[in-house]
Amino acid sequence: MMSQSLFLLPGDGIGTEIMAEVEKLIAWTNETGLTDFIIDRGLAGGVAYDAHGVAITDGDVTKALAADAVLFGAVGGPKWDDVPYDQRPEAALLRLRKELAVFANLRPAICYPALADSSSLKRELVEGLDILIVRELTGGVYFGEPKTITELGNGQKRAIDTQVYESYEIDRIARVAFDLARTRGSRVHSADKKNVMKSGVLWDEVVKGVAKDYPDVALEHILADNAAMQLVRTPKQFDVMVTDNLFGDILSDVAAMLTGSLGMLPSASLGSPDPVTGKRKAFYEPVHGSAPDIMGKGIANPIAMIASFAMALRYSFNMLELADRVENAIADVLEDGLRTADIAQGDDRVIGTQEMGAAILAKLKA
Repeated sequence: MMSQSLFLLPGDGIGTEIMAEVEKLIAWTNETGLTDFIIDRGLAGGVAYDAHGVAITDGDVTKALAADAVLFGAVGGPKWDDVPYDQRPEAALLRLRKELAVFANLRPAICYPALADSSSLKRELVEGLDILIVRELTGGVYFGEPKTITELGNGQKRAIDTQVYESYEIDRIARVAFDLARTRGSRVHSADKKNVMKSGVLWDEVVKGVAKDYPDVALEHILADNAAMQLVRTPKQFDVMVTDNLFGDILSDVAAMLTGSLGMLPSASLGSPDPVTGKRKAFYEPVHGSAPDIMGKGIANPIAMIASFAMALRYSFNMLELADRVENAIADVLEDGLRTADIAQGDDRVIGTQEMGAAILAKLKA
């Protein structure tokens, strides 16, 4: 088996605690010969600022670029509220996304049967939910120029944000969505606002063009506002949804909350395939934050971080069977009634970070 490299950036707060549980899984998969990962570690966020005066060093960015995949914990906390804006902990995340050129953000929304009653929707609407939202991450209104606030006089101001997309940006994110749909239910919903936005008109035109190369995948158009309503009304109608940066930001949070806990979910950010090797730069992280209020208490939920590792196995290393085993181990532990405090209800057995990690590893071994 050829060695492959993982660069770990635990970050701040509970990042180090949840990353430690992933490292235990990696140690076991290496020991058993299932994987041959070479691990390196770096600093990102507030801890990097404390050590080096920057949110992430050039050296650690170089290591991230050289790795086969990056696993990222979480950054931030009130300790660094007053640092210079360009060196705030979150700047590490933004720089890594830019340097790695990861444009495709994959946000799964999975409702484990054992947690279906934790959702704000009825069990029958969400039990078995498995949606994948593919969000364009590097274009759109968040990055478009001009982006200004202008003084108009008389106490009035004008703010401008510009929604900009070029055809190639839409084409490449659409192809990611269609490729992923082929591994799932072969259905793609494309969400935009073509009824009122020129960028939506172009989005729809390009996605329909890409669809011609995927005759085996069904494409449906949906207006983004209707998509939000339908996610709450009948969410299991969706398989893969592709959308732009702004709508993806909103719709992925809506979908995440259908599962009952935003803190349970992983994410992946992928770049373009290398023209020679076909490999993509890739960055994996839990959706939740650094939770400084519970740092060091041993009660953080490691499931989103472990599930992010499973996504790395699936999308960066094509280890589909092992990824399934990790995800099934998570589901089995939840079926056993084990919970960290953030997802506990009623008579659930509440355990800590290390106990949850150990329980998932035990299921994986079994």
